[in-house]
Amino acid sequence: MHFRGRSHEEPRIDLIPFIDVLLVILIFLMLTTTYSRFTELQLTLPVADAQAARDRPGEITVAVTADGRYAVNRTTLAGRSTDQLAQALRAATPPRDEPVLIISADALAPHQAVITVMEAARRVGLARITFATQSPGAAGR
Repeated sequence: MHFRGRSHEEPRIDLIPFIDVLLVILIFLMLTTTYSRFTELQLTLPVADAQAARDRPGEITVAVTADGRYAVNRTTLAGRSTDQLAQALRAATPPRDEPVLIISADALAPHQAVITVMEAARRVGLARITFATQSPGAAGR
């Protein structure tokens, strides 16, 4: 008797059904997932009112010049430190609740000068801050 040796085939895994199942799961997850936007900032932008009076008692205006000097309510400060600015803001804060701090910075003012105003406002407890701007047509006047 002559017995032939059995041929040994390597077992193989068929990947096509596996890929099909993964694609179905991926499509299901894409359709059922809700995406949250954590990187967006929640901002409340001010509304411009041309008829309103310019000087209101609940506002503190800080002007920042191109060379980094400060003026609080049109009174120029001698120094440029955060402590001196915080002291001037504390003195200018009216007794009412939550005054609005308006930062009016020159277009060429250093970024650090504006951040210093914001840090001084934080130290004093002023939470409502806005920035003064002008329209592009008024810049050349």
